[in-house]
Amino acid sequence: MLTHPAFVLKTLYPSLVWNIETNEKKLYLTFDDGPTEGVTDKLLDLLKKKKAKATFFCVGKNIEENPELYKRILEEGHEIGNHTYNHKNGWTSNNLEYLKDVQEFSSLHQTNYFRPPYGKMKPAQISALKHKYKIMMWSALSMDYHPRVTKEQCYENASKKLKEGDILLFHDSKKAKDKMLYAVERILEEKGREGYNFLSLSN
Repeated sequence: MLTHPAFVLKTLYPSLVWNIETNEKKLYLTFDDGPTEGVTDKLLDLLKKKKAKATFFCVGKNIEENPELYKRILEEGHEIGNHTYNHKNGWTSNNLEYLKDVQEFSSLHQTNYFRPPYGKMKPAQISALKHKYKIMMWSALSMDYHPRVTKEQCYENASKKLKEGDILLFHDSKKAKDKMLYAVERILEEKGREGYNFLSLSN
Protein backbone atom coordinates (compact mmCIF):
# COMPACT_ATOMS: atom_id res chain seq x y z
CA MET A 1 0.00 0.00 0.00
CA LEU A 2 1.30 3.46 -0.95
CA THR A 3 1.88 5.74 2.01
CA HIS A 4 2.04 9.50 2.42
CA PRO A 5 4.05 11.64 4.88
CA ALA A 6 0.85 12.97 6.47
CA PHE A 7 1.30 10.73 9.51
CA VAL A 8 4.73 12.30 10.03
CA LEU A 9 3.29 15.79 9.58
CA LYS A 10 0.54 15.11 12.10
CA THR A 11 3.16 14.13 14.66
CA LEU A 12 5.28 17.18 13.89
CA TYR A 13 2.41 19.67 13.73
CA PRO A 14 -0.42 18.64 16.06
CA SER A 15 -1.57 22.28 16.27
CA LEU A 16 -2.83 22.17 12.67
CA VAL A 17 -6.45 21.21 12.05
CA TRP A 18 -6.79 17.55 11.07
CA ASN A 19 -10.50 17.09 11.78
CA ILE A 20 -13.53 19.02 13.07
CA GLU A 21 -14.72 18.19 16.58
CA THR A 22 -18.37 17.12 16.39
CA ASN A 23 -20.68 14.39 17.59
CA GLU A 24 -23.00 14.93 14.63
CA LYS A 25 -22.90 12.96 11.38
CA LYS A 26 -20.92 15.56 9.47
CA LEU A 27 -18.18 15.01 6.91
CA TYR A 28 -16.12 17.66 5.14
CA LEU A 29 -15.19 17.27 1.48
CA THR A 30 -12.21 19.35 0.39
CA PHE A 31 -10.71 19.73 -3.08
CA ASP A 32 -7.24 21.08 -3.84
CA ASP A 33 -5.59 22.65 -6.90
CA GLY A 34 -8.56 23.90 -8.95
CA PRO A 35 -10.57 25.38 -10.37
CA THR A 36 -9.95 23.31 -13.49
CA GLU A 37 -12.06 23.46 -16.64
CA GLY A 38 -13.61 20.09 -17.45
CA VAL A 39 -13.11 18.86 -13.89
CA THR A 40 -14.44 21.37 -11.37
CA ASP A 41 -17.61 21.87 -13.42
CA LYS A 42 -18.31 18.11 -13.43
CA LEU A 43 -17.66 17.98 -9.70
CA LEU A 44 -19.99 20.92 -9.04
CA ASP A 45 -22.71 19.14 -11.03
CA LEU A 46 -22.27 16.07 -8.82
CA LEU A 47 -22.29 18.06 -5.57
CA LYS A 48 -25.45 19.88 -6.63
CA LYS A 49 -27.15 16.60 -7.56
CA LYS A 50 -26.32 15.13 -4.14
CA LYS A 51 -27.06 18.36 -2.24
CA ALA A 52 -23.56 18.36 -0.77
CA LYS A 53 -21.34 21.32 0.10
CA ALA A 54 -17.55 21.40 0.00
CA THR A 55 -14.48 23.57 0.49
CA PHE A 56 -12.25 24.24 -2.52
CA PHE A 57 -8.62 25.06 -1.75
CA CYS A 58 -7.94 26.91 -4.96
CA VAL A 59 -4.67 27.93 -6.57
CA GLY A 60 -4.69 31.65 -7.27
CA LYS A 61 -3.49 31.46 -10.85
CA ASN A 62 -6.23 28.93 -11.59
CA ILE A 63 -8.84 31.34 -10.22
CA GLU A 64 -7.56 33.96 -12.65
CA GLU A 65 -7.59 31.49 -15.55
CA ASN A 66 -11.08 30.17 -14.72
CA PRO A 67 -13.10 33.10 -13.33
CA GLU A 68 -16.48 31.60 -14.23
CA LEU A 69 -15.73 28.40 -12.31
CA TYR A 70 -14.54 30.46 -9.33
CA LYS A 71 -17.79 32.42 -9.45
CA ARG A 72 -19.86 29.25 -9.74
CA ILE A 73 -18.20 27.66 -6.68
CA LEU A 74 -19.31 30.61 -4.58
CA GLU A 75 -22.75 30.98 -6.16
CA GLU A 76 -23.56 27.35 -5.40
CA GLY A 77 -22.82 27.78 -1.71
CA HIS A 78 -19.38 26.25 -1.45
CA GLU A 79 -16.38 27.72 0.34
CA ILE A 80 -12.95 28.69 -0.96
CA GLY A 81 -9.65 28.36 0.89
CA ASN A 82 -6.16 29.68 0.14
CA HIS A 83 -3.81 27.15 -1.50
CA THR A 84 -1.20 29.76 -2.47
CA TYR A 85 -1.08 31.58 -5.81
CA ASN A 86 1.48 29.33 -7.55
CA HIS A 87 1.09 26.03 -5.65
CA LYS A 88 4.28 26.56 -3.67
CA ASN A 89 6.01 23.76 -1.77
CA GLY A 90 6.77 25.19 1.66
CA TRP A 91 9.69 22.83 2.32
CA THR A 92 11.58 23.95 -0.80
CA SER A 93 10.57 27.63 -0.76
CA ASN A 94 12.24 30.61 0.81
CA ASN A 95 10.00 31.72 3.68
CA LEU A 96 9.54 35.26 2.36
CA GLU A 97 8.69 34.03 -1.15
CA TYR A 98 6.22 31.52 0.29
CA LEU A 99 4.42 34.12 2.39
CA LYS A 100 4.30 36.52 -0.57
CA ASP A 101 2.65 33.77 -2.61
CA VAL A 102 0.03 33.25 0.09
CA GLN A 103 -0.55 37.00 0.15
CA GLU A 104 -0.89 37.12 -3.63
CA PHE A 105 -3.76 34.65 -3.38
CA SER A 106 -5.45 36.80 -0.74
CA SER A 107 -5.57 39.70 -3.21
CA LEU A 108 -8.01 37.56 -5.22
CA HIS A 109 -10.08 36.07 -2.41
CA GLN A 110 -10.29 36.62 1.34
CA THR A 111 -10.69 33.49 3.46
CA ASN A 112 -9.99 32.22 6.96
CA TYR A 113 -8.75 28.87 5.67
CA PHE A 114 -5.33 27.88 4.34
CA ARG A 115 -3.99 24.54 3.20
CA PRO A 116 -0.33 24.12 2.23
CA PRO A 117 0.32 22.52 -1.16
CA TYR A 118 1.71 18.98 -0.72
CA GLY A 119 0.87 19.36 2.99
CA LYS A 120 4.36 20.79 3.49
CA MET A 121 5.21 23.82 5.60
CA LYS A 122 8.19 24.92 7.64
CA PRO A 123 7.61 25.83 11.29
CA ALA A 124 8.40 29.48 10.54
CA GLN A 125 5.73 29.53 7.83
CA ILE A 126 3.19 28.03 10.23
CA SER A 127 4.07 30.62 12.85
CA ALA A 128 3.64 33.45 10.36
CA LEU A 129 0.26 32.25 9.09
CA LYS A 130 -1.49 30.65 12.04
CA HIS A 131 -2.68 33.98 13.45
CA LYS A 132 -4.50 34.85 10.23
CA TYR A 133 -5.64 31.42 9.02
CA LYS A 134 -6.96 28.14 10.26
CA ILE A 135 -4.41 25.82 8.68
CA MET A 136 -6.50 22.88 7.48
CA MET A 137 -5.03 19.45 6.90
CA TRP A 138 -7.05 16.22 6.52
CA SER A 139 -8.22 12.99 8.10
CA ALA A 140 -8.59 10.96 4.89
CA LEU A 141 -6.27 11.30 1.89
CA SER A 142 -7.61 9.77 -1.32
CA MET A 143 -4.28 9.86 -3.22
CA ASP A 144 -6.33 10.48 -6.36
CA TYR A 145 -3.32 12.25 -7.88
CA HIS A 146 -1.06 9.17 -7.81
CA PRO A 147 -0.71 7.31 -11.14
CA ARG A 148 -0.51 3.89 -9.47
CA VAL A 149 -3.67 4.37 -7.40
CA THR A 150 -6.79 2.91 -9.05
CA LYS A 151 -10.22 4.47 -8.71
CA GLU A 152 -11.20 1.67 -6.32
CA GLN A 153 -8.09 2.28 -4.19
CA CYS A 154 -8.86 6.01 -4.24
CA TYR A 155 -12.31 5.25 -2.85
CA GLU A 156 -10.87 2.89 -0.19
CA ASN A 157 -8.24 5.43 0.86
CA ALA A 158 -10.85 8.12 1.36
CA SER A 159 -13.64 6.07 2.89
CA LYS A 160 -12.07 3.58 5.29
CA LYS A 161 -12.75 4.23 8.96
CA LEU A 162 -14.54 7.53 8.32
CA LYS A 163 -16.08 9.07 11.41
CA GLU A 164 -17.88 12.23 12.44
CA GLY A 165 -15.91 15.39 11.68
CA ASP A 166 -13.42 13.85 9.27
CA ILE A 167 -11.93 16.01 6.52
CA LEU A 168 -11.57 14.22 3.16
CA LEU A 169 -8.95 15.40 0.68
CA PHE A 170 -9.39 15.12 -3.09
CA HIS A 171 -8.08 17.12 -6.06
CA ASP A 172 -10.12 18.76 -8.82
CA SER A 173 -7.24 18.44 -11.27
CA LYS A 174 -7.08 16.74 -14.66
CA LYS A 175 -4.84 13.90 -13.51
CA ALA A 176 -7.17 13.12 -10.60
CA LYS A 177 -10.47 13.66 -12.43
CA ASP A 178 -11.76 10.14 -13.14
CA LYS A 179 -10.65 8.61 -9.84
CA MET A 180 -11.87 11.59 -7.85
CA LEU A 181 -15.33 11.68 -9.43
CA TYR A 182 -15.77 7.93 -8.99
CA ALA A 183 -14.76 8.00 -5.33
CA VAL A 184 -16.69 11.14 -4.42
CA GLU A 185 -19.92 9.91 -5.99
CA ARG A 186 -19.63 6.55 -4.24
CA ILE A 187 -18.90 8.15 -0.85
CA LEU A 188 -21.76 10.63 -1.23
CA GLU A 189 -24.16 7.79 -1.97
CA GLU A 190 -22.96 5.35 0.69
CA LYS A 191 -22.38 7.80 3.54
CA GLY A 192 -25.53 9.67 2.60
CA ARG A 193 -27.51 6.47 3.17
CA GLU A 194 -25.90 6.27 6.62
CA GLY A 195 -27.26 9.70 7.45
CA TYR A 196 -24.11 11.81 6.97
CA ASN A 197 -24.27 15.41 5.78
CA PHE A 198 -21.47 16.86 3.64
CA LEU A 199 -20.61 20.42 4.60
CA SER A 200 -18.10 23.16 3.95
CA LEU A 201 -15.60 23.71 6.75
CA SER A 202 -17.35 26.66 8.36
CA ASN A 203 -20.66 24.78 8.74
